Amino acid sequence: MTAHLIGYARVSTDKQDATIQRDALLAAGVDVKNLYVDHGLTGTNRERPALREAMAACRDGDTFMVTKLDRLARSVPDAGDLVDELTQKGVRLRIGESVHDPHDPTGRLLFNALAMVAEFESDLIRSRTREGMRVAKAKGRLKGKKPKLPEAIEGHLVAEYHSGDYTVAELSARYKVGAGTVYRAVARDRARADVVASMVPPRTGA
Repeated sequence: MTAHLIGYARVSTDKQDATIQRDALLAAGVDVKNLYVDHGLTGTNRERPALREAMAACRDGDTFMVTKLDRLARSVPDAGDLVDELTQKGVRLRIGESVHDPHDPTGRLLFNALAMVAEFESDLIRSRTREGMRVAKAKGRLKGKKPKLPEAIEGHLVAEYHSGDYTVAELSARYKVGAGTVYRAVARDRARADVVASMVPPRTGA
């Protein structure tokens, strides 16, 4: 039986564009008929129709591919459940260029570590955004135009900006906003970070 490469992509809002993920999966060898995309669903939402279809399409010997782990799951339990399902089917997981064999103890360990990092980053973005907004508003340091994007979505945009994986033009296209909106979002994030940093007392010498 011929093994297949099953591709899965996800964007969190209907305004985001999955083109970059789709192109990467197709370039990696995923056949268009084996490509599944969820729109407007976060990684913490277990009810993702395209994901279930992609998982159902997997057969023994196949490889399930995502461009990044956070496209598949944003929590360790969810990632673990999905990997268990793939393992039972005899399916390997490919994340970008890295292939993780859940049957191999080292591969399993590395995958769990990646899942923990994805969950931590997700929690950190939400926590930092909420705290920064609260403190900055209290000190009256948030000025300028009202954000065009919801708080959580803007947090994702800023995280992707700092990742270095996307240019401002690419982010503008992904979120369907102007370049000025991207720059303002980054500036607001820096202002929040400055406020939070100002609350931390300086270290004193021993």
